[in-house]
Amino acid sequence: MVRGHSQEGFISPTASGVIELLEHLAHLSLEGKKVLIVGADGSLEAALHCLLQRKGAMSMTCDWQTPHLQKKLHQADIVVLGSKKPQEIPVSSIKSGKIVINCSPIVLSGDSDIHYNDGITSQGVGPVAAALRMQNLAESSRRWIQAQQYKKWNLHCLKLQPLSPVPSDIEISRGQSPKAVEVLAKEIGLLADEIEVYGRSKAKVCLSLLERLKEQPDGKYVLVAGITPTPLGEGKSTVTVGLVQALTAHSHVNSFACLRQPSQGPTFGVKGGAAGGGYAQVIPMEEFNLHLTGDIHAITAANNLLAAAIDARILHENTQSDKALYNRLVPSINGVRAFSPIQISRLKKLGINKTDPSSLTTEEISKFARLDIDPSSITWQRVVDTNDRFLRKITIGQASTEKGFVRQAQFDIAVASEIMAILALTDSLKDMKDRLGKMVVANDKKGHPVTAEDLGITGALTVLMKDAIKPTLMQTLEGTPVFVHAGPFANIAHGNSSVLADKIALKLVGEDGYVVTEAGFGADIGMEKFFNIKCRASGLVPNVVVLVATVRALKMHGGGPNVTAGTPLAKEYIEENLQLVQAGCCNLQKQIQIAHQFGVPVVVALNVFKTDTRSEIDLVCKIAKESGAFEAVPCNHWSVGGRGAVELAQAVKGAASQKTNFTYLYDLELPIVEKIRTIAQQVYGAADIELSPKAQSKIEVYSQQGFGNLPICMAKTHLSLSHQPEKKGVPTGFILPISDVRASIGAGFIYPLVGTMSTMPGLPTRPCFYDIDLDTETEEVKGLF
Repeated sequence: MVRGHSQEGFISPTASGVIELLEHLAHLSLEGKKVLIVGADGSLEAALHCLLQRKGAMSMTCDWQTPHLQKKLHQADIVVLGSKKPQEIPVSSIKSGKIVINCSPIVLSGDSDIHYNDGITSQGVGPVAAALRMQNLAESSRRWIQAQQYKKWNLHCLKLQPLSPVPSDIEISRGQSPKAVEVLAKEIGLLADEIEVYGRSKAKVCLSLLERLKEQPDGKYVLVAGITPTPLGEGKSTVTVGLVQALTAHSHVNSFACLRQPSQGPTFGVKGGAAGGGYAQVIPMEEFNLHLTGDIHAITAANNLLAAAIDARILHENTQSDKALYNRLVPSINGVRAFSPIQISRLKKLGINKTDPSSLTTEEISKFARLDIDPSSITWQRVVDTNDRFLRKITIGQASTEKGFVRQAQFDIAVASEIMAILALTDSLKDMKDRLGKMVVANDKKGHPVTAEDLGITGALTVLMKDAIKPTLMQTLEGTPVFVHAGPFANIAHGNSSVLADKIALKLVGEDGYVVTEAGFGADIGMEKFFNIKCRASGLVPNVVVLVATVRALKMHGGGPNVTAGTPLAKEYIEENLQLVQAGCCNLQKQIQIAHQFGVPVVVALNVFKTDTRSEIDLVCKIAKESGAFEAVPCNHWSVGGRGAVELAQAVKGAASQKTNFTYLYDLELPIVEKIRTIAQQVYGAADIELSPKAQSKIEVYSQQGFGNLPICMAKTHLSLSHQPEKKGVPTGFILPISDVRASIGAGFIYPLVGTMSTMPGLPTRPCFYDIDLDTETEEVKGLF
């Protein structure tokens, strides 16, 4: 009240009632009147003082034991009684002509034991206070309803002061002070109970927001993909961040960036951080790149719990009789035996409609207790979020306590886990739980699939993932909002951030806003999977594709020397060479053509480096437009922030207004082999595919098990359109070898491995961790990027 923010709270109905009665009884202004408040408590006293002062009255307070009370009563024009008058104080203390307002608890309840002399105007505030209390209740309801509705953004962007030469990413990140995440959340229309704050600069966003804003129209949906990159990456995350900074901070349009959470593997391996770069990045970049809110750790824990459950179940089944196994699975607790809910689900799946553990027959006990897993068919692997090549093949069970149950296994990188793919594709907590239960981990000895639900672990996995399902809210250098959620590799998994982050962001930006989401690696991998897998899961239709290219990568595709992380670039990459650029544009043209197959307009964003010349830039943009791009624009957001991507923002707005004719590449009803062939020929440019005997056998099994109508998630190198990383440009006429096929049934796709593709990357000779350190005095991270 003192600060003038009473519209955010509620004024005491008793205090408001006093003012209303005074104005009614006095029939004149309260300006200059002397008001004595007697016996009021702290909250009522403070409210009365504030309201009376606003009306120009002079207010004083005292209690009933105050010395010279009678003199003060005589001097006052108006007396407000905040508590019951003691018997020893005579009514005659208040002289004729005064106004007395009684708001003591007795009067509020409808009773009164004070009788005044003639000439004193007395009034109890009880009925008025009751009416105002009901008015507050109505106002509270109105505010609640209003709060549930979509709010216009009141975003205050942060100013940039770009330096030249551009400092390191981590120096730039530390040079900007991010807004408190609670402030950012309020600016974009999130309610206080819809965020869970992690520190000062990041927060989880609750899924209840989707229900609250379900009637709100979605904004425009923009996908950022890229040409086939060099091992250094071409800046898709940087372009994504630069574009939203340009849209919101400089074009005053609501926009949201949706990015993947980076894996520790590349962060400490080859690539380094993934928060964008230069003056187009997510801050604080250390928090973005290290642990964040623990989602990958939750995935690792859930994945490995399931792996442990598989081997433990095989061991116990191998060493116990049916009866002993059943008695341990359904123990007697305090003399009572009962099936858990997940065990009842298994009974129903087996066609056993019983709920009393003592009523099962010997045959039913055996069916229930034994999963009879075939160890050679186990597809579920343990994971760790580190590039560790020596875990690509391991032997487990060598301790004597495992009683000779030894088998070969392997570790995958955590972000390649099916649980990560599920996190990225789910649309609700219930859907995630259902998907986790459907995960096929092996076959039994009769060839039937064994699922996580069969192992009784679905609920435990969901508990471990209950917080990870919520997207994490952060901000760009210019204070625009970012969702960071999920992080599947695009060359191994489907390589896109989460459906939930996109859906929530599309509601928050409003009908005229933009959500910019990033696909991994080249358009032949990340974009193809975005359209054929993620769009099928989400039901969302993209409006435009932003295709990121660099002169550096185009020179490589035109025949330039190898580009290797950690070694200086050859002179061809830092000097003008139009011939190499023109020759390499074939890869850009191919990626534009791939996007057009899906019926989506393309804007080419040329991520400009300081060594690029004007002639090289103009040549790329000219060829891109001649190849069917809606527009092609050079971008300088890395060096100056969103201001350097304003032209890109304008192009995206223009392309997004075009009519799209979105279509999937293949029909799900096609046989698995034909879907693989379609991707190989129409996207990669292969002449045909070649299935290994192992892959052929797996396809037959999955088809027989009823999984043949799932989309395809190709695991292929990102460094070439083909399966051979050294083949640059646009290779054609090759045969694409499929070495193995796996099934991610919970995630909802079939997973072919192309060539020698590994699901566990290795560390290079000189990993990024050589440059990473901690200042033990300031606790500042150094060398992260």
